[in-house]
Amino acid sequence: MPLIHTNGRIRDAVRLSDTSNFQTNMNIIAFSGSLRQDSQNTKLLRSLQALAPDDMKIEIVSIGDLPLYNQDDEAAYPEAAQALKDKVAAADGIIIATPEYNRSVSGVLKNAIDWLSRPYGKNSFARKPVLVAGVSVGKIGTAVAQSHLKQILVYLDAEVIGQPELYLGPSGELFGEDGSLANDSTKELLLNALHTLASRSA
Repeated sequence: MPLIHTNGRIRDAVRLSDTSNFQTNMNIIAFSGSLRQDSQNTKLLRSLQALAPDDMKIEIVSIGDLPLYNQDDEAAYPEAAQALKDKVAAADGIIIATPEYNRSVSGVLKNAIDWLSRPYGKNSFARKPVLVAGVSVGKIGTAVAQSHLKQILVYLDAEVIGQPELYLGPSGELFGEDGSLANDSTKELLLNALHTLASRSA
């Protein structure tokens, strides 16, 4: 079994040369907590999308058009929020790539989570497998933001994947000029994460 080195950590990884354990036509919804056009976390989602086997479809959805959460608006649920809830409800699993703002998640990500968890009794995260990841310019790799995010998701009864941990950085060493992954060790780590997500979503 190969060893993966990332952020100063050595971890076991599983090669996905055999994808026979994947559920057929698995549907995964992914979203980034960054709206920036050149977002490193959105690049990470695209990399996961490119690495996914044929039986796993990863759809990257935008959360930038959601209105600010207001409970008064639940009576006439906003169209953008309902569309996102419908996609998550139909998904076999979720991937969230979060930046770290002020040692926590971004406001736009928290806003999306609030809409997806409401109204009361219609929490879209319940019993959904969720893979959390993040990229930063430094070696901390959004670890604090991911800790906060996982705490929120556990409260919402999501099945949060604990291992492997995807604290990725520095971002300048991860991506090439075209935005693709620049090293094989990171690819192996992401493949291992997809394998784990698939096993939880089956």
